Amino acid sequence: MALISPRGRTALVTGAARRVGRAIAEALARAGADILLHYRESRDEAEGAAEALRALGVRAALVQADLADPSGLEAFWGRALAAAPGGRIDILINSASIFPKDTLSGFSAQELERSLRVNALAPLLLSRLFAASLQSTGVIVNLVDARMTAPMRRHASYQASKLLLADFTGLLARELAPRVRVNAVAPGLILAPEGLAEEARRRLAELNLLRRWGEPQDVARAVLFLVENDFVTGQLLYIDGGGTVKECLNG
Repeated sequence: MALISPRGRTALVTGAARRVGRAIAEALARAGADILLHYRESRDEAEGAAEALRALGVRAALVQADLADPSGLEAFWGRALAAAPGGRIDILINSASIFPKDTLSGFSAQELERSLRVNALAPLLLSRLFAASLQSTGVIVNLVDARMTAPMRRHASYQASKLLLADFTGLLARELAPRVRVNAVAPGLILAPEGLAEEARRRLAELNLLRRWGEPQDVARAVLFLVENDFVTGQLLYIDGGGTVKECLNG
């Protein structure tokens, strides 16, 4: 096993202004990577995140885009390259996603399409642009969801999009090897939805073997491992407290 240090490399993290995306950007920055923070609307939060990263001694820049618009992704990539230190991007973290509340019998074609565009198509198209612009070797990490193989009745379009992104991960790993390594991280209970009652939080924690919620930093450390370990590609790493294993045992 060889470890590739992110120091001196540039990482583009989508959805980096807040929550898990911000934790990933901070972990990469602490490892020495310069960071491009993508955001859609949260500019104030993105600027705050960039200031925090610069305090760690790395360079940080902002790039804005609506990932639901595939026609704008090529221009977005051009802006990202222009903002990147040295004019190159070495690491792509596809973290941005939307989490609409909908059902299989209730969502419209437009609602399904939006989930697919943001959560699956945008990561695929950005991965292709990334590979085409690489000057050397690179690494891609996609964020999927540990619950994507279980029925998510209230988030059906989200589940479909994350399943598709997981499939894209394996396909990209095959197509882009050996120059680009492509992996995915599947978080479980990490951040509760806003407004979730404490009793519901405790009840959900019982669904995994560790009987607790994880933290964004748990996901960030997994992403950093996949960035640094240059003999891992095509893999899906579950960060879910053993929730997937518990489901299998109960089955």
